[in-house]
Formats: sequence, structure tokens, C-alpha cells
Amino acid sequence: MSVLEFIIEVAGTYVATIAFGILLNIPRRALNMGGWIGVLGYLVYRFTVLWGGGYVIGNLLGAVLIGVASLQAARWKKMPMILFNIPALVPLVPGGQAYEMIKNFALGQNNLALSFLLQVVMISGAIAFGFLLSELVNRLRQRVWRHHRHI
Repeated sequence: MSVLEFIIEVAGTYVATIAFGILLNIPRRALNMGGWIGVLGYLVYRFTVLWGGGYVIGNLLGAVLIGVASLQAARWKKMPMILFNIPALVPLVPGGQAYEMIKNFALGQNNLALSFLLQVVMISGAIAFGFLLSELVNRLRQRVWRHHRHI
């Protein structure tokens, strides 16, 4: 992958995240931050996959980063967290695998379709578990922060 391809991929991720935010009527002042959170989550996913971590681990780590960053953005902008994390998840959604699954079921290639179905389920589960882990990270960070403020 060349540097130009990488820049185009990052720009496309940013635009796709913001476009999805516009479709969801996210307030204008949350769009830019949501776009950057989406890019950061996608970069964690992409580099994890490039370094041999696999799609599931990449989606898990990307979702954790999105969850933690969304809480920070929500506090900073004084807006609900969901305005940042839902659009930011768009780059991680396994749309390509879901398409291949449906296509192969329609063509009667059930074994291949089931393989794609398994990928969709694993990636979706990793994203959900990543959000759960990000909630745990956020709560742990708050406890540590409170403990240090009282010392």
C-alpha cells in the first residue's frame, strides 16, 4: 500500500463517518469530532490487521478506542456519547462480509455463505465486546481519577 492509497483510505473513512452522521441528523458541532474518532478507530483496526492481529481483534481494539474517545468527546463537547460513537463505528461494520454472505446464499453456495456468516457474527460480537470493554476502561479510569484527587 502506497502513501497516497493510505491517505485516500483515511480521507474516505473520515468522509464516510461524517456522511453517516449527517444521515442520522447528528448536530453539526459533533460531526468533525465524530469523523476523527471514526478515523482513529479505523486506523487501530487497520494497523492491527496489517500487523497480523486479524479482523476480529482489530475490530475489538478499534471499538474499544471508539468507546473511550467518544466518552472524552462527549465530556468535552457536553453532548451525549452516542452522537460520537454510532457514526464512528461505520468503518468497522462488516458490510462486505454481509454482502458476500447474502450473495452466496442466493447463488446456492451455502458452505461459502456460512463462512461469511461466521465472519459477520465474530466481527459484530467483537465490536459489541469492544464497547463493553471501553465502558469498563472508562469506569476504571474514573475511579483512578477520583482516588488520585482525594489524595
